[in-house]
Amino acid sequence: MSNDTATTPPAADKAGAANTRKVFIKTYGCQMNVYDSVRMGDALAGDGYVPTDAMEEADLILLNTCHIREKAAEKVYSALGRLRDMKQARKADGQELMIGVTGCVAQAEGEEILRRAPAVDVVVGPQTYHRLPEALRRAREGTRVVDTDYAVEDKFEHLPATEKARIRARGVTAFLTVQEGCDKFCTFCVVPYTRGAEVSRPLHQIIDEARRLADAGVREITLLGQNVNAWHGEGPDGREWGLGDLLYRLAEVPGLARLRYTTSHPRDMDDRLIDAHRDLRALMPYLHLPVQSGSDRILKAMNRRHTASEYLRLIDRIRTARPDIAMSGDFIVGFPGETDVDFEDTLRIVQAVGYAQAFSFKYSTRPGTPGADLPDQVPEDVKSERLERLQTLLLKQQAEFAKSCVGKVIDLLLEKPGRNEGQVIGRSPWLQSVNVDAKTSQIGDIIPVRIIGTGPNSLFAEPVRDVIIA
Repeated sequence: MSNDTATTPPAADKAGAANTRKVFIKTYGCQMNVYDSVRMGDALAGDGYVPTDAMEEADLILLNTCHIREKAAEKVYSALGRLRDMKQARKADGQELMIGVTGCVAQAEGEEILRRAPAVDVVVGPQTYHRLPEALRRAREGTRVVDTDYAVEDKFEHLPATEKARIRARGVTAFLTVQEGCDKFCTFCVVPYTRGAEVSRPLHQIIDEARRLADAGVREITLLGQNVNAWHGEGPDGREWGLGDLLYRLAEVPGLARLRYTTSHPRDMDDRLIDAHRDLRALMPYLHLPVQSGSDRILKAMNRRHTASEYLRLIDRIRTARPDIAMSGDFIVGFPGETDVDFEDTLRIVQAVGYAQAFSFKYSTRPGTPGADLPDQVPEDVKSERLERLQTLLLKQQAEFAKSCVGKVIDLLLEKPGRNEGQVIGRSPWLQSVNVDAKTSQIGDIIPVRIIGTGPNSLFAEPVRDVIIA
């Protein structure tokens, strides 16, 4: 569930004064980084920064980094080398260009970034980006700044509320981080080391932000967390709430028509959350629930704390509660010690579940994680062969699921203009991209459409009737 994008949060007013600064944010990785980039833009707006999609126009360039993929840090240093040349050219013309590194690579590398990349002015971790404006002020005074401590204060309390115009400019869907960090310590994962221990945002913060989003026209919210279904907090009734309780409460927010959440851990999928899938019309029938492997031996080595059979029983319970739910997952092939038999177990669990969508990767070592020191590392050619077989099966399942949608009438949230005149792109309840003939004035509406065809990565539909249903 990763993407590398230029995330430049739209400004409410780009006219500004002549001395307005421009910021370009390059976002690597997961949806949480996308959310963080948006909130960094909000934090900088108070200092007069407006976003730009053109890096060459920027007065400030931020790389919001991810440490999940292989050689993530080296890719950042490579990008910084190119930015160094840009900064030198600006300086020769008497112009300023500030460069910052944020996110998980910033957290992991810290001072090393300043040592290896002299062009960098600030290094800010994911728990301290609310202090980014202050870091930039210090950098302008001549001090290169590294701020990667785990903040004592609540960063969300210190971030400014997003202006309604800025929310509207971003569209009718939005991410909302409710939980950060992870206590699971899977042996392949760096998240506990770069994002820290599990922390849940207070209920009132989440509800307030959701209301602001809905009031600005957002129709669908995706709740985010490294382990989102570990969210917990004190409810208004005085008892401890879990994610299921939170979803029931969010479903009552006026204007919010759709709710999603990602990414979950099987160990935290409790009865209340499963009941929410049964009861809430707003909660979309799509669940990303990573299993990683179908081999109990490998699951134990990964410290996943569940077995393949426990995972399958959980899937059965979820599907009993919500029969039309589409399942998504994550898989790692070639974990140290994985045998042909272990890999065949993974293929069997894929066959048993039937995934509408999935993400699969070759295992790669992450320095500092227990998996990096395990014996019996699997040769790269074996990993590649296994990954190809797994992805062939997963793509077949994805195509079959898409084909099963043809002929169905579904509720489609219209999100943005399509490539062709008179075409709008929306999302199905199962998170598929759907192309349909509609007016851009209908963006934000939920309309009934009939699926009439499939493409490599999207569906095609026709309106059933020109009536707003939600």
